Amino acid sequence: MKILKTILGFFISLRTAIWLLIGLICLLLFGSLVMPNHEEFLALHTVALFDWMQEMPMSIAWWLWACLAVLSLLTANTLVCSVESLARKRESRQWLLIISPQVMHIGFLFILLAHLLSSYGSFKGITYAYQGSVFQLPNNLEVRFNKVNADVDAAGYVKDWSADIEYFKDGKTLSHDRILPNSPSFKEGLGIYIKTMKVAPFPVAMIEVSREPGAPWALVGGIFFMAGMVTLLFLKIRQEDPMNPDSKD
Repeated sequence: MKILKTILGFFISLRTAIWLLIGLICLLLFGSLVMPNHEEFLALHTVALFDWMQEMPMSIAWWLWACLAVLSLLTANTLVCSVESLARKRESRQWLLIISPQVMHIGFLFILLAHLLSSYGSFKGITYAYQGSVFQLPNNLEVRFNKVNADVDAAGYVKDWSADIEYFKDGKTLSHDRILPNSPSFKEGLGIYIKTMKVAPFPVAMIEVSREPGAPWALVGGIFFMAGMVTLLFLKIRQEDPMNPDSKD
């Protein structure tokens, strides 16, 4: 029982959160210094993080494993602190004010979940496409570039570019789409982005194909975090307003 209380006290402590954050910052700072000196890290742009970590020797990836351990402890710290705070203040009259920080914590946890999912199943590939190019996608679909468009000004510079694409499965057309620099195409979990364009001797587009399974959860986490922060800020301002009759509660 004493051990359980010690563990619970460790995770409830604000000092635990602070020291974990300091440790995480130090590890990431160390990583930012060593990554440019090892070409192995270049593969991180194209493969899932956990796949890469399992293939690399511990002498290179140890700080990433340490980051994972710290983030796991930080997740447990956030969960335990949130539950403890809600249980301790459950009879407060200002329930919305009490729960707002916990909503931010939920958003933070969703963002961590998003990174966890992307670390397991993300993918990124770069290729080049011209009119008529056909590619087999990792989700067993085929995509054909029916048209690659480039808008060139009088000086010969490319002002804008786009591509008309068509998805196929088992030889049958599924749908058509147009991709632009800020408007990718998404189909069955994969995103197709047009990055840049070369017009001579004929239009060729640089295409990025990627999968980010954590993206929807990152959006959910961002919404929760923003909602909690705005609500907390509004209620705090309202609480400090001397004209508010409830400001002394």
